[in-house]
Amino acid sequence: MSTSHPIKQEPNSEGEEEYEWGRKSGLPKEEKNIPPGQRDKPNFGLSGKLAEDTNTFNGVLIKYSEPPEARKPKRRWRFYPFKGDKGLPPLYIHRQSSYLIGRDRKVADIPVDHPSCSKQHAALQYRLVPFQREDGIRGKRVRPYIIDLESSNGTFVNNVKIVPRTYTELLEKDVIKFGYSSREYVLLHEQSKDDELDDDVAAGGTD
Repeated sequence: MSTSHPIKQEPNSEGEEEYEWGRKSGLPKEEKNIPPGQRDKPNFGLSGKLAEDTNTFNGVLIKYSEPPEARKPKRRWRFYPFKGDKGLPPLYIHRQSSYLIGRDRKVADIPVDHPSCSKQHAALQYRLVPFQREDGIRGKRVRPYIIDLESSNGTFVNNVKIVPRTYTELLEKDVIKFGYSSREYVLLHEQSKDDELDDDVAAGGTD
C-alpha cells in the first residue's frame, strides 16, 4: 500500500465503482484442482514504511502490509475499466509497488464506490518471484498479484471468486471485479524496452 495520492475515479450514475481481476496459467498437474489464489500465501507482518508508521495512514489502520519481495515494475501496466460496453479512461498502475483498493478514500489508491465493496477491499501487489527459464536457469521476475483483504462480498478474477488473504497472480487480459459492482477492469500493459527486465530480474542469482 502506498501513501501517494489515489487514482481518481468518479462514481457512475448508480453511485458505484467496480473491478474484476486475473488468473493463473501453466499450473502443474498436481495443482490444477486447487482453487485460484490458494497456492501462494502472503506474510502479513509489518514491513517498510507501514511498520515505521505502526501500519496507519491518515489516521486509518491499514489492513495490509507489503511483503519483503515487493518491487516496483518496469513494465507499464494499465487497468482499462468498462461499464457495460462503454470504455472509461485507463488507470496507470505501474508507478508504485502496490495499490490499495477500497471505498475509504482517505487510504485507497484506487477508490471503489459501490456499496457492496469494503472500505479496504483488496490490494494489487507487484512481487519479485522465482521462475525457471527455458534453458533451465533459474531467475526472478516481477509479476502483478491481487489479494482480497477479507472483503464482505469478495474479489473476482475472470468471474471466479478468489481465496481471501491469498495472493493470486494476474496475467495480461485478465478481468477483475470487486463485490457486486458491474464495472470490469481489464489488465493490459504497454509494450516497452524494459519488459525483459521484469521477465528476468536476476537470472541465475538470488536478488
